[in-house]
Amino acid sequence: MYYVYILNCSDNHPYTGCTNDLKERLKRHRDKQVLATANRLPIQLITYIAFKNKYTAYNFEKYLKSGSGRAFINKHLI
Repeated sequence: MYYVYILNCSDNHPYTGCTNDLKERLKRHRDKQVLATANRLPIQLITYIAFKNKYTAYNFEKYLKSGSGRAFINKHLI
């Protein structure tokens, strides 16, 4: 499975990512091993979506990082 996830960071801005091991990825975020969130701790998992297909997951992550995807996150999740 592949997971697209959204974190709320200490600066109240979301972080969107994609992984095939969600628990390990969250651990890496919390251990400051992910540069994009290392200075934005603590983080909180808002939601995640599971996909069977890697390409579908990465395409959805790409959408969420677009202008309309960020608007979707702001309207429905935060």
